[in-house]
Amino acid sequence: MSVASLRRAARETVSGLPREFWWLWTSTLVNRLGAFVATFMALYLTLDRGYSASYAGLVASLHGLGGVVSSVGAGVMTDRLGRRPTLLVAQASTAASVALLGFVHDPVSIAAVAFLVGMASNASRPAVQAMMADIVRPEDRVRAFSLNYWAINLGFAVSSMAAGFIAEFSYLAGFLIEAGMTAVCAVVVFLKLPESRPERTSVEKAADQIGLRTVLRDRRYMGVVGLSFLVALVFQQGSVGLPVAMGEAGFTPAEYGMAIAVNGVLIVALQIPVTRFIETRDPRRLLVASSLLAGYGFGLTAFAGSVGVFALTVCVWTLAEIVNAPTQTGLVVRLSPVHGRGRYQGMYTLSWSLAALVAPLMSGLVIDRFGAQWLWGLCAVVGTAAGLGYAVLMRRLPAEEPAATEPPATARPEVSTA
Repeated sequence: MSVASLRRAARETVSGLPREFWWLWTSTLVNRLGAFVATFMALYLTLDRGYSASYAGLVASLHGLGGVVSSVGAGVMTDRLGRRPTLLVAQASTAASVALLGFVHDPVSIAAVAFLVGMASNASRPAVQAMMADIVRPEDRVRAFSLNYWAINLGFAVSSMAAGFIAEFSYLAGFLIEAGMTAVCAVVVFLKLPESRPERTSVEKAADQIGLRTVLRDRRYMGVVGLSFLVALVFQQGSVGLPVAMGEAGFTPAEYGMAIAVNGVLIVALQIPVTRFIETRDPRRLLVASSLLAGYGFGLTAFAGSVGVFALTVCVWTLAEIVNAPTQTGLVVRLSPVHGRGRYQGMYTLSWSLAALVAPLMSGLVIDRFGAQWLWGLCAVVGTAAGLGYAVLMRRLPAEEPAATEPPATARPEVSTA
């Protein structure tokens, strides 16, 4: 492909999206540029503090438990209070708790604050996804979610490489930098993002009718949530099982940082062109293929013995992530009613939070008792199960609703006075 073709493709990818989307995108990018703690928590506890892999898994699970607690509550807040207030509360709380985590040293205190960090940091996800669905036209959503995911991984690619060297100098510096960057995100939201929640006339009655029970009774949607949990369980191993396994094999934090940075670099390089390729493809085939590729990509890690081979396995499951992220998120929005987006997004976020809770416990226990090879084999099994589940579930999905059923996305969102 020529340079001119690449430029044209890039223009077409970013054109037509509202200004509010780009401020939300900027907030996401800044947040991920400073995302050090979750990536290096396992190494911080095992190498710097001298705790076992099981304790590191316990702390990571408490971090995930915090996300479980906040997922549904943040979804309700997103629908009732609004997207913007939920984002501001979540980001301010995250900045404060992350900074505190850098100064606590007692095992119980570390575990307790990690729980608070997980609860605060996860609370922004339903609001971000609901706001994005509000302000972007239905036909542009896969592209918008892909660009947002691109920003996440651009920040991750930079922060993971930098954090490896920062960790060798001072873990505390990493905690404080993340706290500062998260505070900057809150400032961006406060100054530049208006409330995007639909008008509160007939919406209040609709919101009352769409409660958590409504979501739980939606068996088709809950099937998507369950499969999302399986896929997330596999992808979590990139930041949970992989650093512990590499650390026990004698690799340094910087070497892990270089290997995992391949994930962000590949997504930055390939997310946009791959999204253009998959926009019109069958989502069923995409979700089945990405689940299998994720499971067996991590399964190949059992054969890795050098940083280069670890990086190659990261390439394999990163391709799965590139395809899965916008396809899965687009499916979730497609199945979510307009006035219940917060609650539905909260339940979807819950699947990732539960995976963040289960994955560390699973990886720590499996590595300690059986060895890392068993963990990678289990990833292949889970990925296969998810692929089969999508193959069955997607047969029952109805045709996508026409864009006319959505509220106009081209108009500037109203600023809520509620």
